[in-house]
Amino acid sequence: MKKGHIIAMIIIAVGIIALFNAFGDMTRYSTFKESEANPNQSVKVVGVLAKGKPVVYNPEEDPNLFSFHMQDEDGAERKVVMNAAKPTDFNKSEKIVLTGKMVGENFVASDMLLKCPSKYKDEEIFVRSEI
Repeated sequence: MKKGHIIAMIIIAVGIIALFNAFGDMTRYSTFKESEANPNQSVKVVGVLAKGKPVVYNPEEDPNLFSFHMQDEDGAERKVVMNAAKPTDFNKSEKIVLTGKMVGENFVASDMLLKCPSKYKDEEIFVRSEI
């Protein structure tokens, strides 16, 4: 075999492996209700922090245990348990995207993405033109 053929086969093999890894990590967006119907399937749930409910994080006892209540886009509320530290500015987030699955009555999250408010949202822009 020529060196060019071997290099091409290696590139194709690496591309196929990368493609399988990308598809294996894809999860679909869902709600808590749909997640309860399919408890063994990992899904992404979009929602907001349920105000007035406790946010439990005690790093002295267990720095890798964090729980809170979240309301999904359909209005369903569930307790979320995450085996990780509480993210910085968690209480300031506008939206939360969780990846995980339902375990009993709780949603066990393996990953969390926070959408924080824009620092430009409430600023007024004043432009003065000289005529």
